[in-house]
Amino acid sequence: MITRRQIFQHPYRFELGDRIIQCMGTILLILTYGLASAATAAANPYLAKKGETPTKTRVATCAISGGFMHLYTAVDHGLFSKYGLQVEFISISGSGTSLAALSAGEIDFLYCAGEATIPGLASGIEAKLVAAPLIGIPWVVLARKDIKRPEDLKGSTIGINTPGRLIDRLAKDFIKRFNLANDVGIRPVGGRGQLEPYNAMKADIVQAALVTPPLEVRGQREGFNVIFDFRTLKASSVYSALQAPAKIIRERPGLVQRFVAGMAESVYFAENNPDKAKSSISKALRLTDDVALKSAYDTYARSIVNRSLIIPRDAVAEGLENARAIGVNVKKKPDELFDNTFALDLEKSGFLKELWGTSPKVK
Repeated sequence: MITRRQIFQHPYRFELGDRIIQCMGTILLILTYGLASAATAAANPYLAKKGETPTKTRVATCAISGGFMHLYTAVDHGLFSKYGLQVEFISISGSGTSLAALSAGEIDFLYCAGEATIPGLASGIEAKLVAAPLIGIPWVVLARKDIKRPEDLKGSTIGINTPGRLIDRLAKDFIKRFNLANDVGIRPVGGRGQLEPYNAMKADIVQAALVTPPLEVRGQREGFNVIFDFRTLKASSVYSALQAPAKIIRERPGLVQRFVAGMAESVYFAENNPDKAKSSISKALRLTDDVALKSAYDTYARSIVNRSLIIPRDAVAEGLENARAIGVNVKKKPDELFDNTFALDLEKSGFLKELWGTSPKVK
């Protein structure tokens, strides 16, 4: 056996010393890698364990919208599977119908515009908002070719789908903002989406309509003008949010936490993989127009994205007051409509910092 003293007395002591140093470096590298791996695992405690049976989970959206791109992206690119979730995705038309399905246990999660579901939650439906990937108002006002400014709308009419919905409130806010209350009318044209008001504008039944990306690109291509963009207001409004029944929140919080973690990773994934995110929008909307896809991506992956997923209380409170104003029998207080426990845990665990390299700001 070669002793420590013999090593340094050996004629090839430098070579042996180098080998010892090299071995020590390898050991240090292994230890460092191991510690880094342990830190990464600790920062993502929501991952499925080896050999764990995936949990079957049903999630629905309340419409087909570019604003739901993060759910589409997560499903298309298998992001939920690493969290031990086998997700079945379905689409249900309308916030009322989808909330009823959530309440009845037909689905486990609902992804829908917070402004659309807050009235139902406030009226007594036992569910809560648990994450908000998008905060803001991405709507624009489109007008016919001869209308280039809000003031040019005098004597004209703005089309909306149904009174009392978000589009109605935004149209009234727009009219008030530009002192047009006595000069511009609002006309319900039916339907649940944006196409009905848009088509009514094309037929000159109304002279303006409110739409979101990517429909504004089509409108501009057809000669209409964007005369106002609500995104410039930087408003705190819950646009796209994940909702869960009170029973699942209470009895299966781990399931909710994993799903929220999957959504948080989808926000990161979409921002860093624009082509893949746009492919998911393209598939869901059956849209191939590159300019329109870019408009949707820029809006929902960057402009109004909320990396922290925290639901702003003031936005929920405002949504509650809007619901009260349209005659909803409000039975709950703002704090009873949302639960930030799961989004906050992403921050406390170090998961978000591991994803982004820093702690995301709360909108």
